[in-house]
Amino acid sequence: MSGELIRPVPKLVEPAASAGPGALRAVLAEAVELLPALPPGGPGDRYGIRALTVLWLEADKTEHTRRAYFADLAAWLQWCERTGLDPLAARRADVDAWKATITVAGKDGTPKKASSSTVARRLAAISSWYQYLQDNDVADRNPVAAVKRPKVERQSPFPALAEAETAALLEHVTRRAQRIGSEAAHRDAAMLSLMFHTGLRVSGVTTARIDDLAVDRGHRILWYTKKGQTRDYVPLAPPVLAALDAYLAVRSQREGELSGPLLVTTPHPRDPGKPGGRPLTQRDVWLALRRYAKQAGLAAADSITPHTSRRTVATTLLANGVPIEKVQDLLSHNDIRITRGYDAARHKLDSSPVYTLASMISRHQRED
Repeated sequence: MSGELIRPVPKLVEPAASAGPGALRAVLAEAVELLPALPPGGPGDRYGIRALTVLWLEADKTEHTRRAYFADLAAWLQWCERTGLDPLAARRADVDAWKATITVAGKDGTPKKASSSTVARRLAAISSWYQYLQDNDVADRNPVAAVKRPKVERQSPFPALAEAETAALLEHVTRRAQRIGSEAAHRDAAMLSLMFHTGLRVSGVTTARIDDLAVDRGHRILWYTKKGQTRDYVPLAPPVLAALDAYLAVRSQREGELSGPLLVTTPHPRDPGKPGGRPLTQRDVWLALRRYAKQAGLAAADSITPHTSRRTVATTLLANGVPIEKVQDLLSHNDIRITRGYDAARHKLDSSPVYTLASMISRHQRED
């Protein structure tokens, strides 16, 4: 396979949330300057392609989406540079040629064929970039628009937990926090309780702040940032409040008056250079969730991810008769078909005729 991996793709490292306004744009501008195959930009070039690329990355994207789109654009522009192609002169045939070369790094570091979802995401990213340039009268056409995109499985490969498994996981982290009593143990118990009782995306959890906690008409709520950078709130049920209050009480013993991110790292016991206090990353959440799932003895521990909590919330609510519109609103799905996908997956398992077939065969075997 020809190599997109000939040269490492530049990585986008965003500033801390506390860095202040303007910090993100400065980091994006510095990263975009590393992108190949684009004409140089000047300080006063307001509608230059590099300046517009910065604004495209900044607008209405989560941190995760920005990193992915930046890497996808870098891969496309590297291919353009290697093949001597001006990106603004690209046609569909060029995108088709690039699509055939898309690879990813395997666990051993060697290139391997990219999955359909990876190819589809890269094409979507590049198409979004060209569309933004078109909308600002910089590009004459979007060469990705007519490119055939691979079909992607609509169902997530990651599991949803059964109700008993969810209860076992939350009971494990709660008892662990009570037994150990450390700030980190209480934080993780609060984190998992929040995720599995609300269905929040992991980005909503990691970006939540202390002052996002509020009271509305007698309900304690948490304001959070949704996909697309809009704001919404979710009420906090008693189990979440119990875990969260316990965590904040322990944390306040160390910090005094609380402020900043809702969930933070704790000081390293032997490294004064790591005083704690930074917001948890999505990787922090992923590793903690998988570690506790293994400790709780869950069968799906090796494949569990932060998205498992959203799938679990959806399938549990739908299985217990909650109207699909309420589940859609809780999970902030713009399209109800996404919510229906969770219900379809549940029925495919719970109501599968394979169980009826097995029962029929077993009955005849007993009769013989």
